[in-house]
Amino acid sequence: MRRPAAGRKDRDKFVSGKTKQNAVKSRVLTDAEGRMLFCSPVRPGSCADITQARQLGMVQRLAGGPLMEILADAGYQGMGAQTGGQVVTPPHCKFKKNAPAWYEERHEQQRKVHSSRRIRVEHGIAHLKN
Repeated sequence: MRRPAAGRKDRDKFVSGKTKQNAVKSRVLTDAEGRMLFCSPVRPGSCADITQARQLGMVQRLAGGPLMEILADAGYQGMGAQTGGQVVTPPHCKFKKNAPAWYEERHEQQRKVHSSRRIRVEHGIAHLKN
């Protein structure tokens, strides 16, 4: 996204993350085949994914709506507890240092399972971007 010229107000609204890149974000929902079901309005990229999902009211809609499983990325960590387990994210690593070998193997296996289930979602998003 092109940012506003230097010195203009609201220039920093579109600066996102640690790398300070200019970006915009939107929420995209796809079905199991990667076909787009919903695309939210574009918002400045300087906000966390889970915060924007809450602002769109996705938590309330999922908690009160029909039971479905949503495969999300790590940016939505913690949203599963708020939606009754409907949002599934990659497993969170509980050990920062000195993790037992069995735990590292299990964690990596769980991440790969989630990633292989989520690949169609990523393909749907890539198709939308291209």
